[in-house]
Amino acid sequence: MYLFDTDVLSQIVKPCPLPGVIARLAATPPEQQFTSAITVGEMVYGAYRSRRQEHYLRQLQERVWPNVRVLPFNHAAGEIYGRLRAQLEQAGTPLAEPDLRIAAIALTHDLTVVTGNVRHFARVPGLRWENWLSP
Repeated sequence: MYLFDTDVLSQIVKPCPLPGVIARLAATPPEQQFTSAITVGEMVYGAYRSRRQEHYLRQLQERVWPNVRVLPFNHAAGEIYGRLRAQLEQAGTPLAEPDLRIAAIALTHDLTVVTGNVRHFARVPGLRWENWLSP
């Protein structure tokens, strides 16, 4: 089961999405597709920063949100987040706040993060990840 990061889900609304990503999304059963409330926030933020706000907000409503389940940052994820943040800071390898929250949600639900941002997520102990953006 998969937790999609922003860079992967945003392929759905791009004018020229990567065909491999679209094919993998289509081949993944809907009940195995998740994202986080953090990714929702990042994608909505990106839509509002676009010159075509209404277009991208509509694309999100019609093409993205109906096809993926959104997981919250809840108490269990907060517990994991706090532990991870302390571990990574003590090791001298802190992680950006949004990525650390996404990782905590994935660990809470035993999901594999699908991202092109491997450099960051690879630092999280015990986190499974896959890069669907590389050829």
